[in-house]
Amino acid sequence: MKVQCPRPIFLLYLLIQTQICFSFNTTQMLILPLKTQLIPSGSLPRLPFHHNVTLTVSLSVGSPPQNVTMVLDTGSELSWLHCNKTPIQKPAFDSTRSKSYFPVVCSSPTCTTRTRDFSIPPSCDPNNLCHAVLSYADASSSEGNLGSDTFNIGGSEMNGTVFGCMDSGFSSNPDEDSKTTGLMGMNRGSLSFVSQMGFPKFSYCISGYDLPGLLLLGDTNFTWLAPLNYTPLIQISTPLPYFDRVAYTVQLEGIRVSDKLLPLPKSVFVPDHTGAGQTMVDSGTQFTFLLGPVYTALRNEFLNQTTRILRVLEDPDFVFQGAMDLCYLIPPGQPRFLKLPTVSLVFRGAEMLVSGDGLLYRVSGELRGNDSVYCFTFGNSDLLGIEAYVIGHHHQQNVWMEFDLQNSRIGLAQVRCDLAGQRFGAYQ
Repeated sequence: MKVQCPRPIFLLYLLIQTQICFSFNTTQMLILPLKTQLIPSGSLPRLPFHHNVTLTVSLSVGSPPQNVTMVLDTGSELSWLHCNKTPIQKPAFDSTRSKSYFPVVCSSPTCTTRTRDFSIPPSCDPNNLCHAVLSYADASSSEGNLGSDTFNIGGSEMNGTVFGCMDSGFSSNPDEDSKTTGLMGMNRGSLSFVSQMGFPKFSYCISGYDLPGLLLLGDTNFTWLAPLNYTPLIQISTPLPYFDRVAYTVQLEGIRVSDKLLPLPKSVFVPDHTGAGQTMVDSGTQFTFLLGPVYTALRNEFLNQTTRILRVLEDPDFVFQGAMDLCYLIPPGQPRFLKLPTVSLVFRGAEMLVSGDGLLYRVSGELRGNDSVYCFTFGNSDLLGIEAYVIGHHHQQNVWMEFDLQNSRIGLAQVRCDLAGQRFGAYQ
């Protein structure tokens, strides 16, 4: 099922501009500043679901090096670059110009073994090269051959990095691919970028709106910045049809609206015998999506607690991004959500607090008279046809997110991401 935006709008875009290499306690770390920028929606690549904020990394690939821009996605495994040789004008990597590029043959263990977690098994093309098809939840797809080349990020060279050299359009709208060269898969699969780099940890901190944020690759203890609360990553060894074994899966245990815990049994948050119902942390999805019964309970409680504060948009035909059906009319000059209840996502050992601007998202271009349309930033997974809880990056704003691969856990801490970047000297 494709998730459609109601109309073309101007959207927020997160850009990593430069790379800086620091050393703390003899442990090398790459620190990359994040910057926000407004661009038209037509320029955005289509990732799983129609979100409109992307995190991008600038680096070089090949010999001689070619500059590329890749979307950072913790929900995907295989990194890929456009290698399209058609007349369509968009950023692309030309593998024929790189002396260090090597195609992956079908008989290679990379093709036969390391692709075991791909949703669609690779095949052989007529030249006996490993051919991959990537399929995403919004029904878009991309295909091409696996290859390896030298990736240079932050002054560090990674020789023999495996990625997809895609020669078909990633989306049906070529304009959507006009600003990025590809995607950087960062999940726990053996072919993900972070797995190939071998870093035991990576972290990011996303600022809201036009404030800078931070991406950090490497292992260093930053408890001096903010104490982290950890929640363990859930792993299931048995293959299940609806469980993504290489996703960053955590255990959601409940949801509070202000001080009220939603009256839901913990069993609704536990994956069933098919694997449906896992909770994934995904930087490639903008908003947070909950399975139907949990979404309905949250929607009703938030609606109840905002009855005297906000005026509901009574338009059954308007559903933002296909899954967000609770929207409000907010007149110009109304105070910025100071009286809104908070929403807390309660994980095993940690919580993620969403408040203020994080709860309502303005739909650009949508007006009813003089009133703007703002929608609740939680959606219904059932309307998207997905069998999972997905924690999007909108609710990760101003939260230090540490992905501790060595200890199989995720650390959370509420911080000012722009100030964190200044503390690390990543930008002025």
